[in-house]
Amino acid sequence: MSITIYNTLTRDKQEFKPIEDGKVRMYVCGPTVYNYIHIGNARPAIVFDTVRRYLEYKGYHVDYVLNFTDVDDKIIKRANELGEDVFAVSNRYIDAYLEDVEKLGVKKATYNPRVTDTMQDIIVFISNLVEKGYAYEAEGDVYFKPRAFEEYGKLSHQSIDELRSGARIQVGEKKDDPLDFALWKAAKEGEISWDSPWGLGRPGWHIECSAMAKKYLGDTIDIHAGGQDLTFPHHENEIAQSEANNGKTFANYWMHNGYININNEKMSKSLGNFVLTRDLLEKHDPDVIRFFMLSVQYRHPINFSEELLESAKNSLERIKTAYQNLGHRKSSSTNLDDNTTEWLEKISALRKKFETEMDDDFNTANAISVLFDLTKEANVYLNEKHTSPEVIEAFQNLLKSFLEILGIKLEGNVSLLDEEIETLIEERNEARKTRNFARADEIRDLLKEKNIILEDTPQGVRWKRG
Repeated sequence: MSITIYNTLTRDKQEFKPIEDGKVRMYVCGPTVYNYIHIGNARPAIVFDTVRRYLEYKGYHVDYVLNFTDVDDKIIKRANELGEDVFAVSNRYIDAYLEDVEKLGVKKATYNPRVTDTMQDIIVFISNLVEKGYAYEAEGDVYFKPRAFEEYGKLSHQSIDELRSGARIQVGEKKDDPLDFALWKAAKEGEISWDSPWGLGRPGWHIECSAMAKKYLGDTIDIHAGGQDLTFPHHENEIAQSEANNGKTFANYWMHNGYININNEKMSKSLGNFVLTRDLLEKHDPDVIRFFMLSVQYRHPINFSEELLESAKNSLERIKTAYQNLGHRKSSSTNLDDNTTEWLEKISALRKKFETEMDDDFNTANAISVLFDLTKEANVYLNEKHTSPEVIEAFQNLLKSFLEILGIKLEGNVSLLDEEIETLIEERNEARKTRNFARADEIRDLLKEKNIILEDTPQGVRWKRG
């Protein structure tokens, strides 16, 4: 089955057909680095890393570009507040971003271009737009003319007249039309700046991604991705300036992830419910945060709360515990299992089901349901009197494969839940009754590893955490 992607541009699911066989060119809008990232920034990092992982699982080579906006009004303001150099501020928060997302299991991008390293490419890009009549200079500023690009509004599905009715010319702007947007901003006194054909200045926000995508991936890319809030104006403007400059389709598939709500309210600084990723990582296992983020299909909004995070933790621990139990059982398995073929067929069917869900617009929520089914079947199999090393290994390999696609590590300490401990003790008692001492010893060793102390009493076995 082929992969289908919901394309914001066409507002429907389309079969994914990359420009080049076996290769995917993917661009994801990165952060403006003036502070630590919040969990709203963490969601696209996790979501589109998972998309990349699944594409690689399906055999594609993925050139993955995530940019950093390292010069901007917000960064300049932050640097002034701290009494620091702009580069000191941006470098610190780039390092912090990379550190945070690495903890969240995000793979390194193929390229992490910065605006300040792409300045000449940006200037050439703007010069071409001026030469072609899509942009104009006004007292050191350069503006793009959306009315000159016939298809403006095609991503956000708005007419140019609707867009113009909400547009305003701000104080100090010298543009001809309220819709026109800045490609280059003349330098203010004391600001960091670069020389250009229009004088000292720096780029506008939208032009940066167009120039970086062109430089690292070419005129047309397969997938352009980012948060839902970037659809308009950022991505709309990227399309206009890129297609005006390149004369080609900019991106074939546009993917946007939904918002994050905090306790059923939209996250915002004004509401005081702003959660920094770094603060969350200090309190919670990164794998749990990632698992939680993937528990909802990426296009839908996701509600964050401590209770939901705790639920995700319990679910993930059950999966990891099942994997560990398989490992403990493997050493005592024999080839006496008459149902090996039947179990291997069940496992194969679950792999196909997982792939079917991921092929359908990377539906991690449904894929995780299949992961739960796999865990449940593994636990059922572990209760069989005789088990086959081949089946155990097939369960382990598939669990590992699913979790690798989701970007979740299997190693690390797993604390057993109370009900899992009770089930293991009951299984151990049954194993002793049937003189299956090898299994009884395995369970005892597993509980000991998890600091579970067993006590024999006249009323039966009791346990406590060590």
